[in-house]
Amino acid sequence: MHKQAAIGVFDSGLGGISVLHEIRHLLPAEALIYIADSAHVPYGEKSAEFIVQRSLAISEFLVAQPVKAIVVACNTATAAAVTELRQRWPQLLIVGMEPAIKPAVQASLSGKIGVLATIGTLRSARFAALLERFASNVQVITQPCPGLVELIEAGELQGATTRSLLHSYVEPLLQAGCDTLILGCTHYPLVKPLLGDLLPAGVQLIDTGAAVARRLHSELGKQDLLADAKHCADFFYGSGDVAKIEHTLALLWPSIEPVRALGF
Repeated sequence: MHKQAAIGVFDSGLGGISVLHEIRHLLPAEALIYIADSAHVPYGEKSAEFIVQRSLAISEFLVAQPVKAIVVACNTATAAAVTELRQRWPQLLIVGMEPAIKPAVQASLSGKIGVLATIGTLRSARFAALLERFASNVQVITQPCPGLVELIEAGELQGATTRSLLHSYVEPLLQAGCDTLILGCTHYPLVKPLLGDLLPAGVQLIDTGAAVARRLHSELGKQDLLADAKHCADFFYGSGDVAKIEHTLALLWPSIEPVRALGF
C-alpha cells in the first residue's frame, strides 16, 4: 500500500463530515474520499443485512480507488458491518465508530449519562457490550432520535423545527439528572451549537470523532503510511439527489466541492 493513497470515509449520509473535520485537522496532508450514501439515510432504521450489503458495496468501491484505510464514520454501520468488512479485507486498516461510553463514565459527576443515538445503534449487540463493559456503576438513559438525521441531511442545522425536536429529546435526559450526553450518531455533532443553546452550564457533550482521528493517525504511523506530501484534492461521492447533498455539504465543509454521483 502506498502512503500517498487516499483515506476513504463513508456514512449513511453527511453525518460523517463531523469525523472528516477531525481527520482533516489531525492529518492535513492526507487525501480524503468521502461517500455519503444519502439515498439510504438513515441507516438506523434499516435492517442489519441491508447495512452490511451497502457497507460492503461502498468499501469495494473505495478499495478500487485505491485507499490505504477506511473509516466507517457511522455508529450504526460499525455495529452492523465492521466485523465483516475486516474479515473481507484483513490487510486493510478499517476504523469504526462506537458511542463514547467509557469517556462519558469518566466525565460524569452525577453518575447519570444520556445517550442520543439511532434506534439501530441502541439495539445493537455492540452497544450492549459497551454498557456491560464500562457502565456497570452508572445509570445510562438512552434516547432514540427519529427524524433528526433527516433534518440535518436537509441542512436544517439552526431552524425552529430542529430546535424543537432536539429539545424534545434532550429535556427528558436533563430531567432525569444526566450531566453528560453522548452524541451516538455522527450526524449529531453537526448541531452542537444548537445543542449548546439548549443545555444548562455543566452538561457535557461527548462524541468520538477526535478519538477516531487519533486512532487513524496512530495506526497509519505504525504502518509507515502517513502521507509525506500535501494532498491535492478531496473527493466527495453521493447516492441519491446529488444537488441536495451539495447544498448541505456547502454548509458543513470549508470549501465548495462537487459531489460525484455514486453509481450503485
